[in-house]
Amino acid sequence: MRNGARQAFRRFEPGIWVLTAIGFLNVAGFSISVPFLSLYLYQERGLSMTMVGTIMLISGLSSAVTQGFSGALADRFGRRPLLLGTLLVSGLVYASIAVLISAATPIVIIVIVYTVGRSVVMMMRPAITSIVVDLAPKARLTEAFGLLRVGQNLGWAAGPAIGGYLLGLYPYAWLFGFAGFTSAAAFITVFFLMPESLGKGTEKADLRGLLSPAKDRSFLTLTVFNLLLFIVMGQMVSTLSVFAVDRAGLSTAQYGFLLTLNGIIVVLFQYPMSRAVSRMSRATALMLGSIFYGIGYLFMTWAGAYALAIMGMIIITVGEIIFSPVTLAAVGDLAPVKQRGHYMGLYGLSETLGISLGPMLGGVLLDAFPTNALPIWGVITLLAFAAAIGFGFWGGRPFLKGGQSQ
Repeated sequence: MRNGARQAFRRFEPGIWVLTAIGFLNVAGFSISVPFLSLYLYQERGLSMTMVGTIMLISGLSSAVTQGFSGALADRFGRRPLLLGTLLVSGLVYASIAVLISAATPIVIIVIVYTVGRSVVMMMRPAITSIVVDLAPKARLTEAFGLLRVGQNLGWAAGPAIGGYLLGLYPYAWLFGFAGFTSAAAFITVFFLMPESLGKGTEKADLRGLLSPAKDRSFLTLTVFNLLLFIVMGQMVSTLSVFAVDRAGLSTAQYGFLLTLNGIIVVLFQYPMSRAVSRMSRATALMLGSIFYGIGYLFMTWAGAYALAIMGMIIITVGEIIFSPVTLAAVGDLAPVKQRGHYMGLYGLSETLGISLGPMLGGVLLDAFPTNALPIWGVITLLAFAAAIGFGFWGGRPFLKGGQSQ
């Protein structure tokens, strides 16, 4: 058994395992605080869900732009400096929001700090995904991204449970204070344990370099259909929390358990699922993940019956553990060695944009259908199915590059 564990550990470079630990800390801090932000603005500060969705959209648009640019920075200056700088800012932002909420600061100030902070913090993501592509063999990219997601979802499993518990005992500001400590721990981990993975001979971070991946037709097509599913994925952070608690009548603890269940399933099954789907073509796996997403969210129509809410979350999570590592691996397949940061930056831009458009769409649907859940989740399901059709189109195009298991 020890030899088997040792072999599994040696399957990846040490840097991949360090990134997994960083992913745990980052996501734990995020999931302790941010998923409950929509509830805070809606229930305690009296904003409409359309306004909450608009705030999330604005912050997402801003962070999408900075994330796209940060990929070029990661190619020019290195992954490690970008990680250290953004983690430092992350801790300061969480601490600042904790103070602002505790002092009952006007909403506009909280929103500005959150938007600016999120824009800077999200710049770390292209650096992290580029390190994975730098260090992992191409044949194991899906597995490596799956391992990264195991660490992230350990944080996702722990964070909401801790957040829901703290919210029952302490003011909301405490959640952001705790998140600040996780950022500090991640900073220390990178500082002492993460060497630079970027080799010599890098691209300059100019405007043409930033936009060059858009000339890759296969990457551009993949990005368009990814965007549709990212909008679906964006329902988890804002729309689902408000619908489950305010409309379906679940308690915050019950909603927190749904998120924890999501994280536990990913932790237990992400890596073996990643190894299994690595045998499929990228397009087939992306189609399958999209279909599961759509079916799972359709189940949320009847979330008032808690068993159906749990079933819906299980199905959504199956879609997640199929889709998420495969789409990153597909981008890694397409990216030239000198432009991995560029490609991951534009991928991150589309991901953040889609996940930010998700709460905006969800907020509009919640306000438009206050008593009928089927139109809300029916629209989301249709988007997921449209993405599945799109991935089938992408997988069959003659301009698709390489033989990367397509």
